[in-house]
Amino acid sequence: MTREREVHEHVERRTIGAGGLAVGAVGLGCMPMSWAYSGSRQRGEESLRAVHRALDLGSTLLDTADMYGPFTNELLLGRVLKERRAEAFVSTKAGLLVGEQHIVANGRPGYVRRACDASLRRLQTDVIDLYQLHRADPEVPVEETWGAMADLVRAGKVRALGLCAMGAQGGRRPDSRPYDSTLAQLRRVQQVFPVSAVQAELSVWSPEALHALLPWCAARGVGFLAAMPLGSGFLTGTLTPGEGFEPDDVRARHPRFTAEMMAANQPIVAGLRRIARRHGEHVTPAQVALAWVLAQGRDVIALPGTKHAHWAEENAAAAGLRLTVEDLTEVARLPSAQGSWD
Repeated sequence: MTREREVHEHVERRTIGAGGLAVGAVGLGCMPMSWAYSGSRQRGEESLRAVHRALDLGSTLLDTADMYGPFTNELLLGRVLKERRAEAFVSTKAGLLVGEQHIVANGRPGYVRRACDASLRRLQTDVIDLYQLHRADPEVPVEETWGAMADLVRAGKVRALGLCAMGAQGGRRPDSRPYDSTLAQLRRVQQVFPVSAVQAELSVWSPEALHALLPWCAARGVGFLAAMPLGSGFLTGTLTPGEGFEPDDVRARHPRFTAEMMAANQPIVAGLRRIARRHGEHVTPAQVALAWVLAQGRDVIALPGTKHAHWAEENAAAAGLRLTVEDLTEVARLPSAQGSWD
């Protein structure tokens, strides 16, 4: 038996939705390989090694979208899936179109059907395990979009459906709670066809989903896919305040990634590092951050993004880290993150 197979068999497995779709507790966010982060550092072969290594280690959920690239991320994953489809749980998304200077939503049923067929071709598979609505189209009733996605399940092209949450503050009235808009959408689409998963940001420095969105999922057996569990890299402790980002990196324009705010939020990383030291010299702040996310519920799957095999290894190992009550209490006492996020 190979070392990779031994690790694979011991990685914690969790389920998504009422259908009990099994995946590794830590998945692989594939967006950084093709979109939004440090374009000059994107290397196809290096990204392929990261995907292969993630599968070796049991990080079976590969999360992508047709807009990443656009399209190139699905094409890259297709090269892996051609060889290892049976080992992977494929999650992709539709509903956003990328233009030269803008991104727009498209939830028309005809478009959704065409987008699914195109994703299947790029991914070199005959079925998508989880098909997610990236954003609802304000010009199309979300029930119509969701109905078209449900038809794809009935046609055997998709196994389950998921919804990506709007930002915690997105569309909120002054008197509303975080994720009210998403919860309203979920109640509407749930009447059309079951929701198997909800994807939203959840991390030590962005815990807003804990207050209403995660409880909604837990009460209904809906999987929660924790996006950006490492705070777009900040919680790894590997970013230096003031070092700067490439112009095409989304963090270059983000209020929380100014030199001032990164310096102000260092106590959060310092707290994660203290906890890591209690668990051993090789445990990292990133692994503590991921373990905290996984500790929020049995329905939670962490989706850290990377394009490097060694980070995929570190992230997968976090599935075996168990935080103590003392650890969780210390995380809860860390200062709230400074700087606008949503």
